[in-house]
Amino acid sequence: MNIVVAMKQIPDLQQIRIRDRQLVLDDVPLTFGDIDKNALEAGVQLKEALGGKVIVVAAGSEALEDTIKEALAAGADEASLIIHEGLQNAESAINAELIAQAVRSLDDVGIIIFGEGSGDNYSGQVGSRVAGILGLPQAAYVKSLTVNGNTAMVVRSLEDCEEVLEAQLPLVVTVLADINEPRIPSVTQILKAARKPKEVLNLPLPTGGKIETLSSLAPEMQRKQTAVNNVDELIRVLKAEGLVGR
Repeated sequence: MNIVVAMKQIPDLQQIRIRDRQLVLDDVPLTFGDIDKNALEAGVQLKEALGGKVIVVAAGSEALEDTIKEALAAGADEASLIIHEGLQNAESAINAELIAQAVRSLDDVGIIIFGEGSGDNYSGQVGSRVAGILGLPQAAYVKSLTVNGNTAMVVRSLEDCEEVLEAQLPLVVTVLADINEPRIPSVTQILKAARKPKEVLNLPLPTGGKIETLSSLAPEMQRKQTAVNNVDELIRVLKAEGLVGR
């Protein structure tokens, strides 16, 4: 059984700067979102328990050929990539159609794993859309996942309860961040990642709209700009603000 993990290339959120309340994305490297890494770890753990292969499917720009090495180093066996410059700011329906086409090109797919939402716009739509396109059952908000034969047992975390359900494979799941702790690849795994197979799929870009961001402003912070002349004055000011113990 092959385990497919869909991952999205996004800017590294830790390196985004703010200038005049605007995001500065110049020279910010691309990476995979944290929840996508949880999805990959869930796939790798299933492979270790059941055998088979973990295949990462991702769509993005030409930089994806370098970004995918992160996933290959973290336990994926191979990758299927959809590279197209027209994917920048593409709506979820376009990404879902491309991922569904990529999954159709793979053999013996038993489970398709997504993070519950991407690290950039966090729409949470693509997993459900792919399940609909492929006509597969879906389990969302999954915090625990096991497979026995052709049956998956999942625990879903809902607003006021947990739900346990069984579903027949093939199955689409979207996982929560607390499902696991992603592993940190060793130096050897990082070096081996460059030699793992990856295929660039030649898929036409579906028609669809673009996401237009009307506003994305960082919150304003009011600074009191209190001048202090020595450490004692600094401590008094901090105590007055309740920032240190009295």
